[in-house]
Amino acid sequence: MKSLIAASLLVFSTTTLAANLGDLDYITEVYPPFNYEERGELKGIAVDFLEAATEAAGDPVSRDQVKIQPWARGYATALSEPNTVLFSTTRTDEREDKFKWVGPITDTKIVVWAPKSKGITIDNASDFANYKVGVVRDDVGEHLLRSMGVDEGALRLSPKADLLAKQLAAGRVDMWAYEENVSAFIMSQNNIDTSQFEVVHVLDESQLYYSFSNNTPDSYVEKLQAGIDQATADGTLEEIKSKYK
Repeated sequence: MKSLIAASLLVFSTTTLAANLGDLDYITEVYPPFNYEERGELKGIAVDFLEAATEAAGDPVSRDQVKIQPWARGYATALSEPNTVLFSTTRTDEREDKFKWVGPITDTKIVVWAPKSKGITIDNASDFANYKVGVVRDDVGEHLLRSMGVDEGALRLSPKADLLAKQLAAGRVDMWAYEENVSAFIMSQNNIDTSQFEVVHVLDESQLYYSFSNNTPDSYVEKLQAGIDQATADGTLEEIKSKYK
């Protein structure tokens, strides 16, 4: 029995070591402070953590290997193409079986913003009916609103979050559903006074992960998770987060 267990562990270890994390395709979007580009360099908590975790796993992946794409395109690729890693992805019940999950990276809150001057109150899905709600196509905000039963006619889809921030400020949409910290960051980047807006509804509180396409071998998933666990336990993740406060 002992020899059988030892042999099984050896097979597991050998398979995991054989998985080269550099062979995977890494896709992200502009989602500050978790992943974004500044002066041509990819930065952010999730980007730094990916490098640290793969280093801890003994199989370093550089930020230069990560491609930035609009979220909808990256999301579609991760759903259909093998050996693809998409981040930062909010883990939800609706998405649970669509990916293999590695993480977590950090906590996240998906909210709905509106101008304070409008005095909007949201208690249920029907309250959205008389408003225009901006969402990024295939973003978790869109998915959550649809799962609530919000009418299709209320949604205004956009490929980019910064466009929605500008539309909200200009009054072209009444509300904007997006991650709380990211949306505030983007509004500030676009010189939009966040004090003029308020969160009128919380759609979900969850965590951000690296999401692997389902047809990626488990050996890759297990290897990165081992690196994530080590880089979290030794305090590296908290050090990275402190850089972006």
